[in-house]
Amino acid sequence: MAEGEDGPPNQVRRLVLHGTRGVVSRCRDFTAKALADWGWIPPDSEEAGERVEDVLLLVSEVVTNACLHAGGPEELVLRHGRGRLRVEVHDASPEHPRVRVPRSPALPGGHGLMVLDRLAGDWGSLDKGQGAVGKVVWLEVDRPPRRKRDEPD
Repeated sequence: MAEGEDGPPNQVRRLVLHGTRGVVSRCRDFTAKALADWGWIPPDSEEAGERVEDVLLLVSEVVTNACLHAGGPEELVLRHGRGRLRVEVHDASPEHPRVRVPRSPALPGGHGLMVLDRLAGDWGSLDKGQGAVGKVVWLEVDRPPRRKRDEPD
């Protein structure tokens, strides 16, 4: 991919995190800044705007899950290239996300993995690796095709 087609090729941004206070909004802001730098913001179509909102919601969900179930996230990593964004949230818990028994959408809480299933192109989790304790929860989102200049929105 050439520079400018869909942002710089294979860009990586890392945010080291400590604790849980204010971490969700900090991660959303960090992601929004990266998306702006990579040309996702301002969106060039309604579909692109919705995709940006989806990404920010997904970041909120995986970071919130790390806060609630894993003692808080340790690092947020954003990988961008070839029109795809990969979001990784690292934490110290060896417990991987588990889909719970379906609940009523009217009940609060417990819907994070359902949101991931519906909005992310793909997602999963993996162990950090040899000698490291914890896991990485990741998700991927494709950028919608860019609108041509003479195309109506």
